[in-house]
Amino acid sequence: MNFPLYIAKRYLFSKSSNNAINIMTLIASGGVIIASAALLIVLSVFAGLKDFSLQFSSFVDPDLKLLPVKGKSFQFSDIDFYELSSIDGISDYSKIIEERIIIKSEDKNLLATIKGVDSSFVKVTSINQKVSKGNWLSPNSNEVVAGWGISNNLSFGIFDFLKPLSLYVPKPGKGQPSSLKSIYSSTFVTNVGLFDINEELNGEYVFADISLARNLLNYKTDQFSAIELKLVNPEDEAFVRKLILEKFPQKFIVKNREQLNDALFKMLNTENLAIYLIFTLVIIIALFNVIGAIIMMILDKKKSLNTLYNLGTEPKTIKSIFFWQGSLMTVVSGLIGISVGLLIVLLQQYFDLVMLTPELPYPVKLSFVNVFIVLVTIFILGIIASRIASQRITRQLIRS
Repeated sequence: MNFPLYIAKRYLFSKSSNNAINIMTLIASGGVIIASAALLIVLSVFAGLKDFSLQFSSFVDPDLKLLPVKGKSFQFSDIDFYELSSIDGISDYSKIIEERIIIKSEDKNLLATIKGVDSSFVKVTSINQKVSKGNWLSPNSNEVVAGWGISNNLSFGIFDFLKPLSLYVPKPGKGQPSSLKSIYSSTFVTNVGLFDINEELNGEYVFADISLARNLLNYKTDQFSAIELKLVNPEDEAFVRKLILEKFPQKFIVKNREQLNDALFKMLNTENLAIYLIFTLVIIIALFNVIGAIIMMILDKKKSLNTLYNLGTEPKTIKSIFFWQGSLMTVVSGLIGISVGLLIVLLQQYFDLVMLTPELPYPVKLSFVNVFIVLVTIFILGIIASRIASQRITRQLIRS
């Protein structure tokens, strides 16, 4: 048996004759337990918030989106679509025409984005499930579905045939315009539904049939802004992306849902990192108590250490005893803390203990990666703290 480890376990699990040392050891162990449990809980909360945010974007964002390498649009023929649909892993696709426009309702104007979609769009995304008032648009019609934010800003509702909306988009070209009609392409539309996803999307998008958007922007029949894909299995994203780039080299930029919302995820990841560093600092502060408890234990065991030294034990071996004691204390306390954290996260997942609103529980997600991060953090910092404490042992200290 490893002699230093055996003695370290005896010291760790046996009470000291000095009650103050026992109390200090309990405080040090309790600090590590609370800090490690808190770190796991906070990381799980941020993982839940990330999934919660992604859940909202999934109503309007596809599994993969193909965007042009240059410019705002690209040419894609029927043969190309046949080649695309033959790629393994693609369940469905939708053709997209998207551009900034001006919406006019009576005497009010607003900048927005029109997104022309085909009939497959509701198969690729679940946007029709977020239409809270009215209906989803009909194919080959002059109907649109606007966000609640646009509706509120321009004061229009649904099925108001006496007050149609006007859509304007600048015409491409150079030179001095001769009239207003030569500057803008325009069309009248009827709003038949209102969607409600989040504040940003509600105030930004108007959905229309792709034929309406094509005529408004004067696009060719094989000209598109993007192609949105639904995958058979979202976990095969990397495989499908590779096949697309091999079949259509230098033609597309392929983005997944997270890349389409990169600003949101950068913010969440930055906050996640900041919280991790803050709680790691809390663990470091808790480990100062471990260092203090080990040093107090060294001073309390001076007579026993002197006996071991006289029996031929090297100072290096004695240092190993307290290194193992500190490491074991940190590891055991960390495992208890992680167990407490796991219990709290699971209780929140299944019993909704904490609520954001009366209907919405606080989102949490239990991830093996987060458990691994907490374990590694505790183990590394515990080893460093134990090494610092054990270095207090010198030949002079043992012999005094």
